Amino acid sequence: MWRSPNGTIRNVLDGTVFREPILCQNIPRTVPGWTKPICIGRHAFGDQYRATDTVIREPGKLKLVFVPENGDEPIELDVHDFKGPGVALAILFEHLLNHHLQWPWGKSGLYLSTKNTILKKYDGRFKDIFQEVYEENI
Repeated sequence: MWRSPNGTIRNVLDGTVFREPILCQNIPRTVPGWTKPICIGRHAFGDQYRATDTVIREPGKLKLVFVPENGDEPIELDVHDFKGPGVALAILFEHLLNHHLQWPWGKSGLYLSTKNTILKKYDGRFKDIFQEVYEENI
């Protein structure tokens, strides 16, 4: 199966894609008092765009292993005990936000919309890094 063309483009661009607004004078604004354009940035590096998935064909244990380059002890986590067939997915997030968020600082305000209710460490780390980068650049 071929990988997503959009995912491939985002990986080549190292992730974040910004879309500047196209303003049309003859199209009424939904919020009439809003005069500034809104620029949408979508972080799309890692996550499902660099994910690895596999079909599990029989019962067994799924583990996640991180092996540090410095020779420290590997971190091994038990993920799931499969009782039968299933599917497994591994996703990643690498701290590259400082580079990706440089574009909009001088153009307009920058806001983050996210949640960290399901993957608290994964999404929470993204939120924390965004806040750190934001505070360094305002």
